[in-house]
Amino acid sequence: MAEIFQRGALYLCPTPIGNLEDITYRTVRCLKEADLIAAEDTRHTGRLLAAYAIDTPLFSYHEHNKAEKGRILIERLAQGQIIALVSDAGMTGICDPGSDLVREALSANIPVISLPGANAGLTGLVASGMDTGLFTFIGFLPKTKKHRIPVLEKIKSYKGTLIFYEAPHRLLAVLLEMESVLGNRSVVLCRELTKKHEEYIRGTLSSVREKLAHSGVRGEFVILAAGFMEEETAPCGETDYAALVSRLVAAGTDKKEAVRAVAKQCGVSKREVYQATLEV
Repeated sequence: MAEIFQRGALYLCPTPIGNLEDITYRTVRCLKEADLIAAEDTRHTGRLLAAYAIDTPLFSYHEHNKAEKGRILIERLAQGQIIALVSDAGMTGICDPGSDLVREALSANIPVISLPGANAGLTGLVASGMDTGLFTFIGFLPKTKKHRIPVLEKIKSYKGTLIFYEAPHRLLAVLLEMESVLGNRSVVLCRELTKKHEEYIRGTLSSVREKLAHSGVRGEFVILAAGFMEEETAPCGETDYAALVSRLVAAGTDKKEAVRAVAKQCGVSKREVYQATLEV
């Protein structure tokens, strides 16, 4: 039996992160049956609605009008309307003003119902080869170096995979800052996920930065960085070079690049690190 959507409830409806087919039947039906769809960019969401023949009225709700428009939406919910909240891409409430409306709704004792769907961070993580047992979602770092560095300093001791979103025009600068604060860790850059030119770029912070500096930076990126490893602070004489290399390789780094990165990190020759891996 088809779900009867609850009147006076706020539905969080995830939208595709690229490929328009990455939307659930339930979400499409919710968007069709809602009284109103609140969207960040109504023109962008309008194209998605047109693809699925959805003619529900759109309502502009974004970072710059959320205070005023949020009150209007809460009033309509209190009157018994069904409102579907969408972001431009992915899960509503992740790195967008949807989280503010959720808090307002809950404060007003309005039911909030989340529908499952696409998310760029998790989509990239599960195909990256990096640690999926423990991870931390960071999202977008601050826009300026002055404010980014303190955040990176704070999280550099976090264990498990670190998940970032970043705009293409800041990507190279952010990768350089990550390397200076976090060290030359293993990373996977997920570019244009679910789209025609989807690509996973694996290596260390320095190697992927050098590659992008030559090829150019295009598209939207998810950055997955390896978490803190205790060995990173071990004295050179006590470091298990083979273990460090193995961890980088397991995370998707080419073995030759992993040997180079460990040698640089520990201040020893590549030959010494390579010899340690042979002995193992």
